[in-house]
Parts: sequence; C-alpha cells; structure tokens
Amino acid sequence: MKPSSITPYLMALAAVLVAVTTSPGLALADHHEAGPWISLFDGKTLGDWKPNESKDAFSVVDGAIVINGPRGHLFYMGKDNDFKNFHFRAEVKTKPTSNSGIYFHTKWLDSGWPQFGYESQVNVSQGDPVKSGSLYNTVKIFADDIAKVGLSNNTWWVQEIIVRGKHVVVKLNGNVVVDYTEPDDKEGTVKLSSGTFALQAHDPGSTAYFRNIEVRRLPDGE
Repeated sequence: MKPSSITPYLMALAAVLVAVTTSPGLALADHHEAGPWISLFDGKTLGDWKPNESKDAFSVVDGAIVINGPRGHLFYMGKDNDFKNFHFRAEVKTKPTSNSGIYFHTKWLDSGWPQFGYESQVNVSQGDPVKSGSLYNTVKIFADDIAKVGLSNNTWWVQEIIVRGKHVVVKLNGNVVVDYTEPDDKEGTVKLSSGTFALQAHDPGSTAYFRNIEVRRLPDGE
C-alpha cells in the first residue's frame, strides 16, 4: 500500500484497540482483573468440604459429588474460604425429582437451612415451581425460562454465579437468567456480605450431581 492509504487503516485499528481496552464489560478486561481459577473439588474426595446433617447424603462417584438423602448441607471449608466478589461455576446434573441448591455468602451451621447468603436453586422438573438459577425467595425462574436455555434432566449443564458488590448475575449454559441488584436497605441475613459455598441435600427423593467446581476472586469495588 501507499503511505496515504495506510493512514486511514491505522486510524481505524487504533480506534478498535481503544474500544477493547476501555470497555469494562468485555471478557478481556475481566481476564486481566480477576484472580486465577481455583478448583474447589478434586474429583476424588470431599476433601475441603464438610457436611453438617445427613453425612451419608454426600459421596463422590465417577468424578462428581453425588447428593442424595435427608436434609443436609455440604460446606466448602478449605483454606481462604471467605469469598466476597467472585465468579463461581460448576457443572450440574439432575434427575426428574432433583431439588438442590448452591448457597453463596453463607456460613457454617450445625443443622437446619442456611441462614446467611443466597441460594441459587437447582431444580429442572421437581414439584417446586422455582427452577434452576433462581435466587430462592428473591428472584424466581420458572420452567419456561429454563426450557429456553436448553436445561434438561440427565444432562450436564454449567451454572455460574457472579457477584460484584451489590450485583448478582446467574448464568445457565452461558445464558443470563438472573441480573439482580440488591437494595441498600435490605434487612435480615439473606443478603450479600461475604462467606463460603454450600451444596444442598433437600430430601431422600432428590439426587443431584456436581463436578468441575471452581471459583475465581474478582477485585473489590466492582
């Protein structure tokens, strides 16, 4: 090319590079700001996970945590288990009667339903109308919603939870199903703060599977 024809090309390229490097919502920016992915489950043992009630409800089979039994919760108790801003993801599988959940910003308790933080529901077709991805008792997702993103029983899907400040995003198979901003005046303990994760055993008729569980920390002030 002649110099006169190169100049407009270089100007256009520079404009694109500026847009990429200054857009906070782009994956490139997130990649550089976020911490490394941390595996929370080795695929072999419960290791850093601790059950409270119904200890026999939690096992490891073929590289997955299998949950089946009376009410109980499996808490992540590994080193540095206090998470504030984070990006969590796991592969999840259900059966027709599965009802489970992923708690975040929660705290250990000896028995009962977790009292702190939120639950991201895991349920494709069990009788409870509140379906996978919902922030239980806060943002409800129904059967029609999860059908649109291709969730079905006996098939693995990816469930992601992203928390930045007062903002929560839940994704199913890469699709945003919850985009929630917590009000500043929210009362009680079901709210954002910081804490660990827990997986729920709901009842003996429910079997749920979790594998490839990992998280990365996001910078404060997002």
